[in-house]
Amino acid sequence: MKGEPLAAARRRSLRSARGRILEIGIGTGQNLPHYPQAVTSIAATDPNPGMERELHKRLAGSAVSVNFQSAPAESLPFADATFETVVSTQVLCSVKDPVAALREARRVLAPGGRLLFLEHGHSDDPKVARWQRWLTPLQRLFAAGCRLDVPVLDMLHRAGFEVVDLHRYYMEGDPKTHGSMYEGIAIV
Repeated sequence: MKGEPLAAARRRSLRSARGRILEIGIGTGQNLPHYPQAVTSIAATDPNPGMERELHKRLAGSAVSVNFQSAPAESLPFADATFETVVSTQVLCSVKDPVAALREARRVLAPGGRLLFLEHGHSDDPKVARWQRWLTPLQRLFAAGCRLDVPVLDMLHRAGFEVVDLHRYYMEGDPKTHGSMYEGIAIV
């Protein structure tokens, strides 16, 4: 989850972030340096206590104030219609119920709000997808529950989102099984 190709994708994905932001699954805070000046505040959640030490280092150096709460994406501790932008970066692969997490993201989005997503998931290439299905049990065991074969677009649609911008590609430097990327914007 490091390296220049992913950092470039983070910058691209976040360039249209604006207003009040909710970042679900903030992890160690790798998105923080890439938020544009149009961001006025950031609320962030993550249920994994193992990420917090590194996150707190990044929070101390963040140019934008961040309100961090330990919470799962499937049960967000925020009122309806609170945020202009919700950000999901490399999250859907490891939450227990990704569709429930996306429904929660939809709930907290203000009218006219947008979901910015940068996720890896199910490849369109049948050979790669077959390998993803085969490798996912091992990946889940050794990578904090991460699944390689997540059907990102299907989950977005099931949660009530309309994808208005989508860029599909393989992340440079990653095996295709791990780097089948979905980058885009979804609205309600």
